Amino acid sequence: MKKIAILTSGGDAPGMNAAIRAITRTAINSGLEVMGIKRGYSGLINGEIFPMDKEYVADIIQKGGTVLMTARCLEFKQEEVRKRAVKILKAYGIDALIVIGGDGSFMGAKLLSDLGVMTVGIPGTIDNDLAYTDYTIGFDTALNTAVEAINKIKDTSTSHERVSVVEVMGRNCGDIALYAGISGAAEAILLPELEFDKNALYRTILDGKSQGRMHNLVVLAEGIGGAIELAKEIEEVTGIETRATILGHIQRGGSPSGSDRVLASKLGAKAVEVLLEGKTSRVIGIRENKMVDDDIDEALAVERKFDQKLYDIAVVLSK
Repeated sequence: MKKIAILTSGGDAPGMNAAIRAITRTAINSGLEVMGIKRGYSGLINGEIFPMDKEYVADIIQKGGTVLMTARCLEFKQEEVRKRAVKILKAYGIDALIVIGGDGSFMGAKLLSDLGVMTVGIPGTIDNDLAYTDYTIGFDTALNTAVEAINKIKDTSTSHERVSVVEVMGRNCGDIALYAGISGAAEAILLPELEFDKNALYRTILDGKSQGRMHNLVVLAEGIGGAIELAKEIEEVTGIETRATILGHIQRGGSPSGSDRVLASKLGAKAVEVLLEGKTSRVIGIRENKMVDDDIDEALAVERKFDQKLYDIAVVLSK
């Protein structure tokens, strides 16, 4: 193996640049050439490929987003498109591809591997929704962004004695909501993994009012959705002024936390090591603070287990 390429795919996540930097420098120090592919799989099939060196990644570790940019590519589901992508990689003399992204991005890497391309995936998604790894790149930064916003919302909420409903990202995985809810001392945390009882929520808020609570915080994941409608219902039932805040894509941006930079650096270096070992169709992760590499199919088949214990702690602490 003489030359590898890197692409970022799907939603961006803080720390992707740190991974790009780690891959590039580890590969070059191992005697490999490195190519960058812009705009994910879309850029691959359009030939947006260029050489990368140490200088290109010299000042990116602190930057959010991805310098390689990202895009979704529905065309890549077509076999003839993937075959063309393989031919393009061969035209540039690329022996292996490292993909940074989520489960959809990993599936693209798997399909290329089936066509003879050496591939390795690195988990980059703020939702922390890949079950085979304890943490994904971007989760810690997104969490801290949400917590910072919640802290500020609580200040004004207390001043006006309001209920604040804060919607954070997380369609099928409520980790950001759960962790942010605990960190922000929320009275209620609503997650896609669990059904919730609106009447119980109303009672919690009314009980708090009777006990002299100055404000109430409800954190919900976007998988639940309807923050604005829920705020209206809370106000209607409880009589307490209620405001909704949807944090949205602010959680994807910003300079990555130290934890995300270190995690991305470890994962990036490990990805190059795995390729040098001759492995393909692998994904890199972290379990019990140890770097691991798993078969893509096996990793994607791991059933995600909801952290009921952590949620139970949140419930106890909210009382």
